[in-house]
Amino acid sequence: MSAAVDGLRAAGVEDPRLDAEVLLAEAIGCDRAALVADPQAEVPPPAARLFAEMVRRRLRREPVAYIVGRKGFRRLDLAVDRRVLIPRPETELLVEVALERAPTTLLDIGTGSGAIALAVADEVPGCAVTATDTSAAALEVARANAERLGLSDRVRFVPGSVPEGESFDLVLANLPYVAAPDWASLQPEVTEWEPREALLAGPDGLDAIRALLDGRGRDFNRIAAQTSTAVALEVGEGQAPAVAELLREAGFSRTQTRPDLAGISRVVLGEP
Repeated sequence: MSAAVDGLRAAGVEDPRLDAEVLLAEAIGCDRAALVADPQAEVPPPAARLFAEMVRRRLRREPVAYIVGRKGFRRLDLAVDRRVLIPRPETELLVEVALERAPTTLLDIGTGSGAIALAVADEVPGCAVTATDTSAAALEVARANAERLGLSDRVRFVPGSVPEGESFDLVLANLPYVAAPDWASLQPEVTEWEPREALLAGPDGLDAIRALLDGRGRDFNRIAAQTSTAVALEVGEGQAPAVAELLREAGFSRTQTRPDLAGISRVVLGEP
């Protein structure tokens, strides 16, 4: 494995040893902890060949989650591929908002792999969850995750953005928020592998949020007019003040922000 670690380090991989251990454990079919506990364990030839192929893919900077085909998110193990973004730890903040508010109806806009919707369905008993996405391919992944996790009866998947004529206690959204000038500075794992349409959002990264809040989202404006509805949006670094102002203009007079583990204001919550 040392040769794999050296090769990954030379390719610019951020944590080459961790990635090599995850890939080798996957190839062998064991837990990574067991591999670390017994680093001298024999690797069967078929596993060695599979590991070598996985390392070759990682050398091309393909994300580990796409190579192994899954990513953990809270208590769930989600299947992921290039049709959807890889769930990030900071997105768990949106689920925590749902846990605090315990809504009976919830809308997850831009569900992707289904991470937010499925985590809420798993952790908030009695909540009727609706998840939407404009990508038919992403909805295929989300529906498959729901079925595999036994949550198909808890989440309804709908094409589009905001279902017409419906009401929700809480709206959660992890919309694209990468600003175009920042694109070139991102890691190749993001720019070369993840779906660009789920990341880029114009010159300042706020185009998708504006489209939802500024009057073009007719059905969302109707939801915003309800006194019981709150909305929580994931945002990029430095975007929280502008998004809070957009929420206030949309009718959410009270706003607050939630920091991620790095201290970045990552979620903006708006309430009437």
